[in-house]
Amino acid sequence: MHRVLVPVDTNEDRALEQASYVASLPDADEIVEAYVLFIFDEESADLPQEFEQYKSASRIGSVRRANTHLEDTGVDVTILEKSGTVEDGDILETAQEYDVDAIVLGGRKRSPVGKAVFGSVTQSVILNTDRPVVVTGGG
Repeated sequence: MHRVLVPVDTNEDRALEQASYVASLPDADEIVEAYVLFIFDEESADLPQEFEQYKSASRIGSVRRANTHLEDTGVDVTILEKSGTVEDGDILETAQEYDVDAIVLGGRKRSPVGKAVFGSVTQSVILNTDRPVVVTGGG
């Protein structure tokens, strides 16, 4: 199996681009196992206690969209969720924990000047891992 980590945020178009890339890998339906990761950050920590039981990555639109696309193309999918901040290395920790072969990040549409520099999370992942990293288009 070829294991791929797909960290997604709340943007459904970016998540679909990431999922489309994974599904386009050769023999994806036979040899690729995708781990779709959503990280609940401090913004989602403001939920009232009675709603905590409903806080699930599978309820996030971008996660559902990526999951559906991957399943529809025959790729094995596991949904993962963590709590913390994306900047604190949760992506890299998850990549190590699941011993993934590659990380597929979603790029954001940027101005010509902004294209010269990746965002902080993307740049951090690229610079701090020895695993292949793919940055997909922003949709």
